[in-house]
Amino acid sequence: MTQQPSSQLPEATADLAAVWSNARQLHPIYTDMAREFAIDVPPCADLEAGVETPGRESVEQAQQWLNEMDDTIQVHQLRQFLQTSSRMDAECLIDLLQHYLRKNPKTDSLRDKIDFLLVQYFSQIAPTDLKDDDADLEYVARALEPLLGSIELKPPVWLNSLHRVLDSARRCRSLDELLHGGVLEQGRKAKAQAGELFYLPIALIAFTRFGYLMRRVFFRLMHEDLNHVLEGLNELEERGVETIDCRRAQFSAEEPIIRLRMICQSWKVMFQAEYSSGQPLRMLVDLRASIDAALGPDSATGNHAGAPGNTSATETTVPAAVTPKHTKRAVAAASAGASAHRVPARDVASPKHAGQLKPVADETPEFEISAEPPQWNQNSES
Repeated sequence: MTQQPSSQLPEATADLAAVWSNARQLHPIYTDMAREFAIDVPPCADLEAGVETPGRESVEQAQQWLNEMDDTIQVHQLRQFLQTSSRMDAECLIDLLQHYLRKNPKTDSLRDKIDFLLVQYFSQIAPTDLKDDDADLEYVARALEPLLGSIELKPPVWLNSLHRVLDSARRCRSLDELLHGGVLEQGRKAKAQAGELFYLPIALIAFTRFGYLMRRVFFRLMHEDLNHVLEGLNELEERGVETIDCRRAQFSAEEPIIRLRMICQSWKVMFQAEYSSGQPLRMLVDLRASIDAALGPDSATGNHAGAPGNTSATETTVPAAVTPKHTKRAVAAASAGASAHRVPARDVASPKHAGQLKPVADETPEFEISAEPPQWNQNSES
């Protein structure tokens, strides 16, 4: 490994012990991530060997290794790793955050990592029964003291935009409206426009609170959409309908209702799309639109004709025809299909758990539906 120029080392280069300690703390985390995501960065021999008192050259090589890993690891990989790794407890989150907060220059990627990890750290340590009104700036500031220290809570005026975005998010009636109504773009714009001011301690506290409360809005809408879909499926069954056209949601033109119910029940308990975008989220949004289209404008379950998701031209609004009942194979396929999205997680059925859930991986920004249509294996077996 070539030696990193001294100008790219931390300002406290003289304190080799501190640099080495930081490298040793992050080494097992980054090694696991490199293995999971096939990151091809040459290892640092002395870090691998666990050398206690390395020379200056070894410390510089370790710092270079960290820099290369930092440049390679993306925020969506951090999300996925937190979902699947038992290593990522609050202490590891603090180690990562302290490392990122010390880094220069402050790139957009670094900002997004810090933003995500701060929200994740607060979510892990916050009580599950914490009410939104109680999660004020003072409360969040106390929780982040191990990272940011004690600060004076006088937020600048430009942070008021976060309150407006939260108010808009809370007025959303569906997950589709939140994802496509421009609310999330406003939040991302506020973060981008902050520039270097984003790293002010008061701004870090405000953005952490904002991200945490946005997660809660997201979970509320996600579960409301799931309940809306399940109620719609029940009403269709009462009408004698057995299959509906769900091509919009990447299912079949004659999808058995009982299979859709099984998948939705699995999502209700095991849904992992959380706070980031992904295939299951898009399916949920499009499935709600399919149910609303099948029910028609006079449904007893709500204002289906005016539902935000009922706007696509890719699916007919003619009510589904009754077809022969599904077979046991369809039920097995439903279970297998839903299981494809399962990963170990805490219970998501209750809103009080929303603050503690872990995000799924995705390469797109937070809360944004992927532009690529999802693919569902219709013939998968359990």
